[in-house]
Amino acid sequence: MQSYTIGQAARLLGVSPDTVRRWADGGRVATHRDEGGRRLIEGRDLAAFSVELAQPDTDEEETPHTSVRNAFPGIVTAVKLGDVAAQVEIQAGPHRLVSLLTREAVEELGLEVGMRATARVKSTNVHVDRA
Repeated sequence: MQSYTIGQAARLLGVSPDTVRRWADGGRVATHRDEGGRRLIEGRDLAAFSVELAQPDTDEEETPHTSVRNAFPGIVTAVKLGDVAAQVEIQAGPHRLVSLLTREAVEELGLEVGMRATARVKSTNVHVDRA
C-alpha cells in the first residue's frame, strides 16, 4: 500500500504541511514513522480522511469552489469493478469526481484506493491518469 509524506498529503488535500501536522497531532489522521523517522500516512487512511474533510460543515454557508481547468490531481477513494465496466472515485481537494470506465482500463492502470491519480475532464467525460 502506498504511503504519503506530510508534504505529499498536504498537496493532495490543498493545505499546508503545518495543517496536516496539526491534524495528525490532534488525532484526526493516523501517521506512522518510516526507517528514516519521517511521518507517513497510509493511502487508505488519507483517502478516507480526504472524503471526510470535503464534507460541508453544516454550520457554515456553502461556498462555491473553483478548480484548475481540466486537470484534478487527487487520491482514489473508491473503485467498484463490474464484469465489464468500473467506477472510480477521486477526491481532488473539495471536488469529488466519478469516472465510469472499463474494468480493463482500471486493471491496466492498477488503480486502487489510496493511490494518487489525476482526473482529466473534457466536456462531460472524465479521464483518469495514474500519477
